[in-house]
Amino acid sequence: MAVAEVEARVARFQEQFAAIRAEIGKVIVGQEAIVEGVLIAVLAGGHVLLEGVPGLGKTLLVRTLARTLDLKFSRIQFTPDLMPADITGTHIVTETAGGARQFVFQPGPIFANVVLADEINRATPKTQSALLEAMQEQSVTVAREVRRLEEPFFVLATQNPIEQEGTYPLPEAQVDRFFFKLLVGVPSLEELRQILDRTTGTEEAAVQVVADAAALRALRALGRAVPIAAHVQELALKLTLATHPQTEYAPEQVKRFVRYGASPRGAQALVLAAKIRAILDGRYHVAFDDLRQVAAPALRHRILLNFEGEAEGIQPDSLIADILERVAAAAEPPRC
Repeated sequence: MAVAEVEARVARFQEQFAAIRAEIGKVIVGQEAIVEGVLIAVLAGGHVLLEGVPGLGKTLLVRTLARTLDLKFSRIQFTPDLMPADITGTHIVTETAGGARQFVFQPGPIFANVVLADEINRATPKTQSALLEAMQEQSVTVAREVRRLEEPFFVLATQNPIEQEGTYPLPEAQVDRFFFKLLVGVPSLEELRQILDRTTGTEEAAVQVVADAAALRALRALGRAVPIAAHVQELALKLTLATHPQTEYAPEQVKRFVRYGASPRGAQALVLAAKIRAILDGRYHVAFDDLRQVAAPALRHRILLNFEGEAEGIQPDSLIADILERVAAAAEPPRC
C-alpha cells in the first residue's frame, strides 16, 4: 500500500471517528474518555462493560451510539426472574391458514446489532450465561439449531458497583469476554449544569446518522491492518504475563495481592485497542504509548485479587499502574 493511500485512509478513519464522537456529544455531556473507550472497543470488534452508579447516562450513551451508526438496537433489563429464553428467544405454537399448528421460532432481543444488557449483574448466572455463546461465537443455539447473529454485533453491559443486594457476580468466563471495562465517573459542576440545560428545557438534541454497518466494517478492517513491531507486541505480552503472580515479570505488588491474572484475551485486547489508538493519533504503527493508554480498561476486569488483596481494598488500576511503571519502563528503548 502506497504511503499516500495509507495517509488518506488514516485521515478518513479519523474524520469518521470524530464525526461519530461529535454526534454522541450532542446528547452525552462530558465523559470523553468513556465515549472514546466505547468507540475503540466497537471498532476493534469487542464488547464493553460499563460500571457506574445509576443516572450517569450509560443507557443513553449506548442508545445514542446505535442511532448514530444506524444499527438495530435492543435493550434487555436484567432482573432476578429473567430467563435465558427471554434473551435468546424460543419456539412458539402458531396456527397456519389451513388450521394446522406448527412451532415457529420467535427471536429474542439478542438478535440485534447493539445489545444493551442493563444491570447485567441482577440476573442469575444461568441467565447471564445465555450471552456467552453470542459474545464469543456471534451465534445462538436454540433447540439444537445454531442461528447466526447479524454483523456487526456487540454487547454493552452496565452494572452498579455500589448496590449489592439482589445481585449476582458475573462468571469469570463472561467477564473475560468483555473487551473493555470502563468506569463511569460523576460529572463535574459545569458538566452537571450542561446536563440540566439540555434535559430540563424544551429543546431535544437531534442525532444524525454519520456511519452505517458497512462503514463500521471498513473501519474495523483498517484497524486490524495496522502493523505492530515485534518489540511492541512483546511488551503487550509481558504486560499480560505481569498480571500473573507466578511469572518472572510480575511486580511485588502483583505477587502479593493477585490470585490470577489476565487471559490471552487480555493481550488481544491490548493489541487491537492500541492499533485503533495509533490511527487516532495519526500513525499507522503501534507505539509503546498506545499500549499504556489502553492497559487499564483492557486488563482491570481480568485481574482476580486474592484474599489479602480483597481485605486491603487493592484496586486493579493501581496494580496496572505498577506494572506499567516497571515492565513498560524496562522495555522502553533508550533515548538519545
